[in-house]
Amino acid sequence: MELDFVADLLRRIPADPRLEVPPGDDAAVLRPPAERRTVVTVDMLMEGVDFVLGPDCDPRRVGHKALAVNLSDLAAMAARPEAAVVAVALPRRHGDAIGRGLLDGILALANAHGVTLAGGDTNSWDGPLVISITAIGSAAPGRAWRRDTARPGDLLVVSGACGGSLLGRHLDVTPRCREAVAVAAAFDVHAAIDVSDGLALDLSRMMAASGTGAVLDLAAIPIHPDAVRMAAMAGDATSPLGHALGDGEDFELVLALPADDARRLAVEGPTVAGIPFTVIGEVVAGPGLVARSIDGNLHPLEPRGYVHAFDR
Repeated sequence: MELDFVADLLRRIPADPRLEVPPGDDAAVLRPPAERRTVVTVDMLMEGVDFVLGPDCDPRRVGHKALAVNLSDLAAMAARPEAAVVAVALPRRHGDAIGRGLLDGILALANAHGVTLAGGDTNSWDGPLVISITAIGSAAPGRAWRRDTARPGDLLVVSGACGGSLLGRHLDVTPRCREAVAVAAAFDVHAAIDVSDGLALDLSRMMAASGTGAVLDLAAIPIHPDAVRMAAMAGDATSPLGHALGDGEDFELVLALPADDARRLAVEGPTVAGIPFTVIGEVVAGPGLVARSIDGNLHPLEPRGYVHAFDR
């Protein structure tokens, strides 16, 4: 029953000095870090859209992903994770086991990133599993990264590699929180976004917000081995590069930096942040995305990726 579930949940959440009033009251009271700005993000995951519960996707992995995608948004702002609030609609059937599995996944990732669970809400219904997490981070005044501040002449850099996430990485998300904080301390980042819906689509959003365009060097795009595996599957007509540009759910970071900083990040990234960074193109004054092929020819690039569709 709900009362027993919530009581057990509260027992499992460790005490944290950031909470003046801990979970269990009508609302928690969070002590914001001194001389820092509060950064807030929310993301909702729905069964059948973002995951399918089954042998390859248990509730623990869903809990991990639900928090991880929010931490990825904080990483895209160069914000340090602080706290999270969880709201969940549990299916009546097996709801207790599902809820406990969700909490296992959430707590493991929260502990790994120093996040305190500040509270939330639990409901049950006859529909599928739905979970929404609001994550709270902090950043120094004026130091949060934004997507609307890229400048013509900046180079574009992406962390890690992209494509093929649906082979499992879309569940086992690795938020780049520590990497973002490390890069922010050592490099002049003008703009940033995380790759949630597709490298080309999310980059186009950053360029549109900045009032700029981009030229992408297709030969430089880091392609994940999963993208190669997906392209080789029977019935898959998309190339590895196509998967890297449009699959989404990679949750890597795309950064716009001055040319010298971008080149230095590409060299020093593994040492500074522990992961590779690759220069993939440049910011230009004109709107839209342009692809530069291996032979140097330029052609328009469609910003493909995942977009939620609904009727007007």
